[in-house]
Amino acid sequence: MNRLLLSAYPRSYRSRQGNELLACLTEAYPGRSWPPPREVAALVHSGVQARARATVDDTTRPWWLDGVHLAALALAALALVPYLQDVWHWALRIDPGQHAIAFHFSGWYPWAGGPTRIRLLPYGLLPLGCLIALLRGRAWIALPAAAAMIWAGATSHGRTLFGSEGKAGLSYYGLGAPITARDLALSGALCAACTVLALCRPSRLRRRSYRWLAPVVLAMFVAGGLHIISVSPAFQRGLFVLEVTALLGAWVATAATGDHRWLIPVAAVAIVRTQAIVVQPDAFMQSLPDVVVLILLVAPLPALAITAQRRQARALAE
Repeated sequence: MNRLLLSAYPRSYRSRQGNELLACLTEAYPGRSWPPPREVAALVHSGVQARARATVDDTTRPWWLDGVHLAALALAALALVPYLQDVWHWALRIDPGQHAIAFHFSGWYPWAGGPTRIRLLPYGLLPLGCLIALLRGRAWIALPAAAAMIWAGATSHGRTLFGSEGKAGLSYYGLGAPITARDLALSGALCAACTVLALCRPSRLRRRSYRWLAPVVLAMFVAGGLHIISVSPAFQRGLFVLEVTALLGAWVATAATGDHRWLIPVAAVAIVRTQAIVVQPDAFMQSLPDVVVLILLVAPLPALAITAQRRQARALAE
């Protein structure tokens, strides 16, 4: 299990010092396959810092382009979150019955019989395809998927293809207001980011391993296997923990490097979700008081900016 902790570090670090780190852990904690929680937190913190420094040291792409790429990944993941259960059920040919996401409970799958019109594909395949293409640095594939998300939300001509679910059904993204596909702020921002990436040379985009899809598959398995819909308390608590973890990771990376690239995805997600609260104040889910939610969404932006400024000032002083 100690080798799993090494995945927090970049490949160059693992090749140089991976065996030495494993030997130190084995010597410090003999007979244990996993170090104490405090040591795990320290190793993960150090690994995030090492990855951040390796990213900044890579000068093959400007920082703002990498930031836009991260923002597109974050928005694609945000758009996929409410449809994890739906895509899993569709892929495994499972009729969710009463566990479906705020749409008619039968007839939505080509193999399920019911009184409603069938649909061929789940809407969640669009953000999933966009996410996979962005992970591999293929913005020219992600752009049509993002544009199709706008088309599906702005028109009603694709009901047989994607159904009305996702456009009229409830789709809730953590703290904030429900966001349906008809709210084009999310899909529009994702499409704009993909357009910027598609206009650049493909060689300048970072390509990530398919292993980054493992957490997505795990989330689909949990949501689909346990029939956890996006409005359930368990789903929201889990999403909140993931969001806090991502923000802490962005803060650690910014504090270690003083680079502003991690501010771009945080700002993109905060703007999209704050817009949903402002536009739909009556639809607010009241998971926490309104002011608390707005503070949680907006506060990370100045915090990251101040952290980057202080780190740069410290580097100049040294």
